[in-house]
Amino acid sequence: MQNELLMIASIFVFFGGLVAFFRFFGKQGIFAWTVIATIAANIEVLILVHAFGLDTTLGNVIFASSFLATDMMSEIFGKKEASRCVKIGIIANVTFILISQSWFLYIPAAGDTMAEPIRTVFSNTPRVMLASLFAYAICEMFDVWAYHAWWKWTEKRFKDKKGYLWVRNNGSTLVSQLMNVFVFNLLAFAGVFPWNTIGEILVFGYGIFVITTLMDTPFVYLARRISEKHPELLKD
Repeated sequence: MQNELLMIASIFVFFGGLVAFFRFFGKQGIFAWTVIATIAANIEVLILVHAFGLDTTLGNVIFASSFLATDMMSEIFGKKEASRCVKIGIIANVTFILISQSWFLYIPAAGDTMAEPIRTVFSNTPRVMLASLFAYAICEMFDVWAYHAWWKWTEKRFKDKKGYLWVRNNGSTLVSQLMNVFVFNLLAFAGVFPWNTIGEILVFGYGIFVITTLMDTPFVYLARRISEKHPELLKD
């Protein structure tokens, strides 16, 4: 049960960490978390673990926190800043790909013991990160669009601009995460893992995203409440 317990705990740690970043650093904290989450998720996803009876890659939970970040940004700062958050995530991914691959241009010293292990880990990074970059760009931009489309619909339908946060949060993220699971895993792991393993990853991955999407809603409400109590966080 160690893997299962760690995954459950990570939901609260990562989502709570994002809200804490916002509480202490405002908008810049959300930007910073987006950079951390997108890079860390692309390294974690190289690790295959067995949990809840299926094989799955790590990185699902911390990557889900990047969707929470854009939803928080949409709710508190608006569509323009949410789109900016996505662009920062894309730039962070591209920058890390370039930096990590530049390491292999150096000739290791005779006594070096770390070059090969690092090469083993990061030699697969370009494909994984390019797949993630493509999926992230498409799905996050869709998520921002869908969030505000749902918001516009509920406001028009129920005459309530502030209400129905849970509808726009879940309505946008559940669809965008489904897109992300298929686009990323097929681009990143086709030909790497057997198809039955990829199938398990798809099923388990989306299952995790459904759970994390439903569980991140209270954190969006909490972030909005914090922004109302601390208006200084809304200043640039």
